[in-house]
Amino acid sequence: MVENEKTPVRTARENMRRSAPAARRAPEQPQALRDAHWVFDKEIAGLRAVQQRLGASFLAAVDRLEGCRGRVVVCGVGKSGIVAKKIAATLTSTGTPSFYLHPVEAAHGDLGLLAADDVVIVVSYSGANDEFEEVVSATARMRVPLIALTGALDSWIARASQIVIDCQVPEEACPLNLAPTASTTATLAVGDALAVALLQRRGFDAADFAAVHPSGVLGKRLLLTVGEVMRHGDELPCVQPHTSLRNALFVMMEKRLGCIFVTEENGALQGIITDGDLKRILVRDPEGLQCPVHTVMVPAPKCIEQTALAVQALRRMEENPGGAITQLAVVDAANRLLGAVHLHDIVRLGLATAPPPP
Repeated sequence: MVENEKTPVRTARENMRRSAPAARRAPEQPQALRDAHWVFDKEIAGLRAVQQRLGASFLAAVDRLEGCRGRVVVCGVGKSGIVAKKIAATLTSTGTPSFYLHPVEAAHGDLGLLAADDVVIVVSYSGANDEFEEVVSATARMRVPLIALTGALDSWIARASQIVIDCQVPEEACPLNLAPTASTTATLAVGDALAVALLQRRGFDAADFAAVHPSGVLGKRLLLTVGEVMRHGDELPCVQPHTSLRNALFVMMEKRLGCIFVTEENGALQGIITDGDLKRILVRDPEGLQCPVHTVMVPAPKCIEQTALAVQALRRMEENPGGAITQLAVVDAANRLLGAVHLHDIVRLGLATAPPPP
């Protein structure tokens, strides 16, 4: 190699560094961080370029997808295939039944998954992939609507499609302008935009979202009620008003809820004594164990109804005006004790790791 000859890779890297904003060429900033900022700039530019071109074709795609009586079939290969899988998953989880179809597998039998009431979305930035020939031919034979997400409006896939959404970006966030980076990010954003537009059209709400996410933390936050997590029956540490604090202490130790509920014979809740209250009582009066509980209880304890969401119970415990508490009594309309919910029970479900719903 000639001594001063530069390889394409070296030239591309130098171009990338020369085009980086001056503020990012500070000598104290590591090169990797400057490169990272450069990539973000390119990807943001790509997103804005595609955003500004969204218009009639995007609206037509939303209309067609909203009217789909079957399922939305999303196809792609390579990096675009990964984007296609994510688009299908997002559509499905937001109320638009969808699945990913690999175009090569489609040509070997999986075309049987395609039905006349479906809509097909093809994700291909170049629009020139031969792998899509059988899928595109099948949509034509079956008169299945075809939507293309592509960066090449003059490609054969674009010409074969009834609706084309332009996903072209000014350049990739790659010094060689080769690796799919900005283009895949922009195409993924278009897929998200389609899913959200459809979600809004259908009035898909939090309850609908929870219905298709029942096992995850999001589903639990939106579905799980206090009645489903509360302790009840023999698990409750209950004593009557004239029970001595000494005897009540044994009940507290046995039930291991960290408190005692004071109830009338008919189950009406009168008060509560927590383990913290017990310590304060004994510090104040070492003979306090002989007192009946109604003389030392905290009256009108914090309560919640069993139909409330578990995350609402969590919020009520955390935002208690007198300081955070760890237990809530669960009562009915007549103030009869039905159960109790403990902070630890909610934490075990993973609900305390996420912010409460709006």
